[in-house]
Amino acid sequence: MKKILITGANSYIGTSFETYMAQFGDEYTVDTVDMIGDGWKSKDFSGYDCVFHVAGIAHSDNGKISKEKEKLYYAVNTDLTVETAKKAKADGVKQFIFMSSAIVYGNSGPIGKGKRITKDTPVRPANCYGDSKVQAENGLRKLEDNSFRVVILRPPMIYGKGSKGNYPLMSKMAQKLPIFPYVKNRRSMLYIENLCEFIRLMIVNNEHGTFWPQNKEYSNTSEMVKMIGAAHGKNVHLIRGFEWSLKLLGLFTGVVDKAFGNLYYDKSLSCYKEEYRIYSLPQSINSTEREQ
Repeated sequence: MKKILITGANSYIGTSFETYMAQFGDEYTVDTVDMIGDGWKSKDFSGYDCVFHVAGIAHSDNGKISKEKEKLYYAVNTDLTVETAKKAKADGVKQFIFMSSAIVYGNSGPIGKGKRITKDTPVRPANCYGDSKVQAENGLRKLEDNSFRVVILRPPMIYGKGSKGNYPLMSKMAQKLPIFPYVKNRRSMLYIENLCEFIRLMIVNNEHGTFWPQNKEYSNTSEMVKMIGAAHGKNVHLIRGFEWSLKLLGLFTGVVDKAFGNLYYDKSLSCYKEEYRIYSLPQSINSTEREQ
């Protein structure tokens, strides 16, 4: 039996992972500790095979970030991560899994320009949020040795039932709009249950290193909206000819490129010795939209 401690209560990924692991019964024990305040410091980490660290502040700022928010990013995403890992190592935990992000490579490429990430692509964060993740990664690597294995995950946009971010917005538009602009773009995405299975395999195989999990298929924003609409019995018509106007709008707001830009991992980056992508893109959308 593997004993897993999730550090970070009530996070989307943490709660999804705990729910996912329940199907395996007594093969795994999953506990959670709240990381707000200092109470977690008195928690005994010994006896756990793995600490899965999900505590962090997500990037939700589209404009200029205040100095106070910038300090908070580093305090939580960097300092708290490294401090938690140090405690895990001191308490005898053998594996530490950290949720980093594709954001370490910077923003999406603009409409019409590809942004393909390979193993040789250098990290180049565009803001303090991305840099706080990079600094956390660097701090964790310094702690790794033969008895303390570190897994760093750099997933693309994660979606699923109850997720936040761009996906719920696409879902709302798909259910309300009869037409939607068609834009040719390519994005890596990761369905939450595919991610959960990948994390399970990381634990079972006692892995270490940096990983880039993603769905088997690339996503196109416009086609996804159409698929979401179809899951609700609606036919969303995709209209061509809007790229130029969206490009113009993208000069004034980063939201456009975030939704319609390009950001994708080379598929070879995401291969693993065991299959973790148990849901295809259409299956994941139908599962996400069911009863929503």
